[in-house]
Amino acid sequence: MTEERTRTYEVITYGCQMNVHDSERLSGLLEDAGYVRPGDGETADVVVFNTCAVRENADNRLYGNLGHLRPAKMSNPGMQIAVGGCLAQKDQGEIVRKAPWVDVVFGTHNIGSLPVLLERARIAQEAQVEIKESLEVFPSTLPTKRESAYAAWVSVSVGCNNTCTFCIVPALRGKEKDRRPGDVLAEIRSLVELGVLEITLLGQNVNTYGVEFGDRLAFGKLLRACGDVSGLERVRFTSPHPAAFTDDVIAAMAETPNVMHQLHMPLQSGSDRVLRAMRRSYRAERYLGIIERVRAAMPDAAISTDIIVGFPGETEEDFQGTLDVVRQSRFANAFTFQYSIRPGTPAATMDDQIPKAVVQERYERLVALQNDISWAENKAQVGRTLEVLVAEGEGRKDEATHRMSGRAPDNRLVHFVPSLRDATDRNGELPRPGDMVTVEVTYAAPHHLVADGPALALRRTRAGDAWEARESAACGTGSGAESGRPGTVSLGMPSLRRS
Repeated sequence: MTEERTRTYEVITYGCQMNVHDSERLSGLLEDAGYVRPGDGETADVVVFNTCAVRENADNRLYGNLGHLRPAKMSNPGMQIAVGGCLAQKDQGEIVRKAPWVDVVFGTHNIGSLPVLLERARIAQEAQVEIKESLEVFPSTLPTKRESAYAAWVSVSVGCNNTCTFCIVPALRGKEKDRRPGDVLAEIRSLVELGVLEITLLGQNVNTYGVEFGDRLAFGKLLRACGDVSGLERVRFTSPHPAAFTDDVIAAMAETPNVMHQLHMPLQSGSDRVLRAMRRSYRAERYLGIIERVRAAMPDAAISTDIIVGFPGETEEDFQGTLDVVRQSRFANAFTFQYSIRPGTPAATMDDQIPKAVVQERYERLVALQNDISWAENKAQVGRTLEVLVAEGEGRKDEATHRMSGRAPDNRLVHFVPSLRDATDRNGELPRPGDMVTVEVTYAAPHHLVADGPALALRRTRAGDAWEARESAACGTGSGAESGRPGTVSLGMPSLRRS
C-alpha cells in the first residue's frame, strides 16, 4: 500500500481585516489537520474562499472565481473547493445550487468546522453545507497561521449590535460577543513571546468592547493594560464607532506609551440628515468634537476614516456637508466608497436611489479634495525624524527603487534607503522585517513618505529575529520561501480605492 501524500491548501480572502484574520484561523486549522501550502506553480488540493458580502460585486467575483476553478476540479476529482465567510452565511445552499462543484459551504459562526466538513465531503462524495446561526467557538481559541512574524491582529469581540441601514454585517456576524480582558491579554503576551511587537485590536465596533459584561469603560482599561505588556512596542485598534467614543479612550491613547497616536474612525457622511437615514447614532458636530479632543490630547495624531458617497436621498447640500467635515477634519487618508445596493439591507429598498453618474461625479470631487488634504498633511512630515517598523510586501516598487518600506508610529507608509549613515557600527547589516529603522523624511506624496537619505539608525529586534527564523525554516519547503512570505494567506480581495 502506498502512503497517501500530504494534501495542500490555499485560502483566498475577500474584504476587511476581520476576514483576513479569520483566514489566518482557517490556515491554522488546516495546517493543524496536516495540510501544507502548495509549491510554486502547483494547484492546491483544497481551495478555500473566505468571502465578504459588503461590496456590490462580491457575489459576481466569487462565482467568477469558482467558474475559473471548475476545469481544474473536473480534471482532478480529488480536489476540494470550500466557501465560507459572510457571503456563504447569506447565500447558504444557493452557492451549491449555482456552483455544484463546490464541496463545502460554511458560515461565519463555525469556521472551526472546516477540516471536519472537508473530510465528510470526501467520504460521502457529496457537498456539505453547514451554517450556524450563532457563534460556536470564539475564533481566537482556534489554531492560527499568522501572516506576519512581527505584527498580529487580536480580536476583542465579534459581531455588532448596531443596525446601520447600509450594512449587512450584523445579520451575518450576529450580536456582539466580547472576550474577557484576561483572555485578550493572555493572547497578546503569548504573541509577544513569539516575537510580535505590534498588535492591532479588532472589533466590529471595537470601542463598545465590554457591553456584554457591563463595563462601558472596558476598552480604555484594556488599552492601558496593553501598556504593561513588556516587549509590546505598538498598539493600534480598529474600528471604533463615533457614537460610543468616550474621553477615557482618548486619555488612554495619550497616556499609554505603546498605544499609537493613530485613529481610524468611520465618518460615512457629514450630513446629519443622511446619518439619520443611515441609522448612525451620532451627528457631524459630535464627530468633529471627538477629532478636536483627540488632537488636543495628541497634536501629532493621524486620523483616517471611511466615507460613503451617494447614499439614497443624498442631496448636493448633504454632500457639501460631507466635504465640509472632511475639510475640518484634515484626515491623513480616507477610504471612500460609492454607495451600492446590498440586498437584505434596509437601504436597498429606500426611495431616491442616486443615479450612477451623479454618484461618480461627487465621488471624484471628494477624492480630489481628500488627495489635496492628504498631500498637504504628508508634506508637513518632511524633515521629521521617524522610527519606522520595517515591513514586508508594503512597497510594490522597492526592488526597482532599491528601497525598503515600513510604517511610522502614526501608520503612514514610509519608503526608505536601507543603507546606514554610519555603516561601521552594523557591519553592513540590512534591516529585516520587524526591525526598527530611524529615518529622516525627505519627500511626501499623497499616500506615502520617502526617506532617501541614509538611515540614521538601525535597531534589530526580537521581531526581526522571529521573521528571520521563519524564513530559514521555510527555505526549500515549497511554502513560499522565494516570495519571502512562507505559508501566508492569499489576499484575493477587491482593491479599495484609497483617497
